[in-house]
Amino acid sequence: MTKNANTAKSTRDFLIIHLIFIGLCFAILIIPIPIAMGIKLFILVVSYNLLIPLVGLFRKYSEWVKLWVFVFFISMFQIWPDWFLSAQLNILVFPEDGLFKIGTVSGYMIGLWAIPLFLICFIGLKLKEKHSHIKTLIVVGLISLTIFGLSEQSLWMLQSWYPQNVTLIFDHLAVYIIIPEVILGLSTFYYFQKIKENNYLTLIAVSFIIMLLYLGSASFFYFLFEKVIFI
Repeated sequence: MTKNANTAKSTRDFLIIHLIFIGLCFAILIIPIPIAMGIKLFILVVSYNLLIPLVGLFRKYSEWVKLWVFVFFISMFQIWPDWFLSAQLNILVFPEDGLFKIGTVSGYMIGLWAIPLFLICFIGLKLKEKHSHIKTLIVVGLISLTIFGLSEQSLWMLQSWYPQNVTLIFDHLAVYIIIPEVILGLSTFYYFQKIKENNYLTLIAVSFIIMLLYLGSASFFYFLFEKVIFI
């Protein structure tokens, strides 16, 4: 199979999987099933994190599998920034949702970050095949801003996390977290394309470094906006 044919096949499978996942989201979240919201979100997160690697293995998309491993470990490590922001700074709240918690963080967060990060990186890799590196990074940054911004604006309606004690725009979007989340999307894409040929231990090590970058930038921009600019 030619490279172009394999790319088209991979893109088609990507779209099919995400259409299936969107349908599953509607079924679980909209149909009045008597299950706690935290458990519903946990089911969706687990479903996504099984669909991607299983299809990748079945269809022999080695890049899918490596990308999923990379973003899944970032998602696991993201428990630490979320825990810090909620328990120490008291600016992020994970309400009781019927699911277990890791510290102050809802259990489904273990794999939730993997969903937007896989989307961002997959689209970025496809763009890079036809566009310059700089143009691709700009688009990846805009996609990160859009995906994370919409998430911050909407997930509170599902009784998920919400910000407090910080400056907000559009009622629910915390100003301090906008730049760190764009940095997260960009750094995940940038470093994956640099190390995707390396072994899995390298992927895991770099995923931990990306978490530290996010934690540091979130702390810095919280201090900048909330203690320096908006005092």
